[in-house]
Amino acid sequence: MEYVFPHTEAGCIHRCAIGLGSNLGNSLEILEGALEILSQTPGIIIQGQSSWYQTKAVGPPQPDYLNGCALLGVEILPQLLLEILLDVESKFGRVRQEHWGPRTLDLDLLLYEDLILDTPTLQIPHPRMSDRSFVLVPLAEIIPDWVEPISGNTIQNLLTKVDSSDVRLFKGC
Repeated sequence: MEYVFPHTEAGCIHRCAIGLGSNLGNSLEILEGALEILSQTPGIIIQGQSSWYQTKAVGPPQPDYLNGCALLGVEILPQLLLEILLDVESKFGRVRQEHWGPRTLDLDLLLYEDLILDTPTLQIPHPRMSDRSFVLVPLAEIIPDWVEPISGNTIQNLLTKVDSSDVRLFKGC
């Protein structure tokens, strides 16, 4: 698969956004641990992080989620970044059993520059991002003016189009 990037210069840092979620185990510890691993991964720089939000689960009955987003600067291609995210998920015991089921860690590649990519293993922007308040609330906190390339709307504008009443700032124990 050939990738087309907004910038192709060698050594270029690409801006991307990821979503993080957990509803099994010590979610706060897991999410912060995942960010720590990513921060120590060559080719990845964490440039910003949202607050954590408690949200209702989408899918079958299960515990509430703790969700957030992070802004990354990366020197790696999207497919390799996805592989790294999947590897970090597995380090925290992620097992894919039930579609939209509970999980120790969920890491989603949401945006990568203004790249639009649709392959069997990776879609950028994330295909359901614009409909999910648990993604848009933390994303708007850190990158409100980023333009989602398919709709042409800013993250802040997309947020105004969804009901975010069930997304609550996490205040800890």
